[in-house]
Formats: sequence, structure tokens, C-alpha cells
Amino acid sequence: MPPKMEKFLQIAPHSLAIVLGPAEGPAGQRSEAARPASPAGPRQLARHHIGYEIFADFKAENMQHFWNKKVTAAVAETFFLGWIDEQVLLIQGKEEHLEALREGWSRRALRPPSGFHIRCLGEQTFYLLTCLP
Repeated sequence: MPPKMEKFLQIAPHSLAIVLGPAEGPAGQRSEAARPASPAGPRQLARHHIGYEIFADFKAENMQHFWNKKVTAAVAETFFLGWIDEQVLLIQGKEEHLEALREGWSRRALRPPSGFHIRCLGEQTFYLLTCLP
């Protein structure tokens, strides 16, 4: 008889997944920032392959919300948790800060890092399914 799969282990409490996509310009074309770097500018997009730099850019873009201090404070209090598959930025913070980011995104006030757009915000927690003996 196979073991039951009933128990969950929370591996990232108080976290938020920000699913990104390449930024697109008019008529659905990719913007210059989202295009692969040409030989003339090899370092232009190379930094976007490092998750922490994308997180830093995300924070910089959203720290300028002088009209929405709640989002600014929430962004200031979040931390880099990880970068998955070059499209998902994982951040961590207090639940009230993550809720402020969700609310900011639903009101279209949350800005993406340069060269990206925000497709959606994922669940606040991630679980790993474990097997019981």
C-alpha cells in the first residue's frame, strides 16, 4: 500500500510571487528593454538575468509612490526571497505589507521592474507536499 500524502510543510511563509513577462511596446511588439542584447550593447539586458537586481529595480520603481505612501512603505519593508525560472520574483515581508502590494497591483499602482510587466501576483505561501511513512 503506498504511503498517504497528507502533510504539508510550509517553506516560504509571508511570501508573494510576482509573475513577470517581457514588456511590450505599441502593437504588441517587445520594447527595447525586453529585446535580447545586440553586440553593440551586450550589457543592456544582461543584468536582468540576476534575480536580486530585478528585485532592486522593482523596489526602485515603486519607492517613488509619493501619492501612495502605503505601497511605498510596503515595498521598503519587503525582502528578496528568490528568482524562479527567469520569470517569477519571490519576495517576503509582513502580511500587511504584502496585502498593500496586492491592493496596489489591483489598483494598477504597482510598477514592474524595467523591461517587464506584471502578469499576476501569486499566492502568499508556497507548500511542499511531503509523504508520511
